[in-house]
Amino acid sequence: MLDQLTPMGGSLAELRYLDNDFQVVRPGSHVKCAITATLIELEELKYWSVARQEAYATIEASLKAELASRQHRMV
Repeated sequence: MLDQLTPMGGSLAELRYLDNDFQVVRPGSHVKCAITATLIELEELKYWSVARQEAYATIEASLKAELASRQHRMV
């Protein structure tokens, strides 16, 4: 995982998130965490939401997104 301020070669990839895998829609070297905006190298991407089609840098970011989504649905 890269710090959001770290310059990175390559470009932002566009992915389609699937169960246990992802498909590259637009080639690139990294994606951005939907919660923290941290840049994540594709080789290090471990957490994402199929339902929301979002990537997360950490399990904590993933949990935060899930809890926010559940709270939003209850309103």
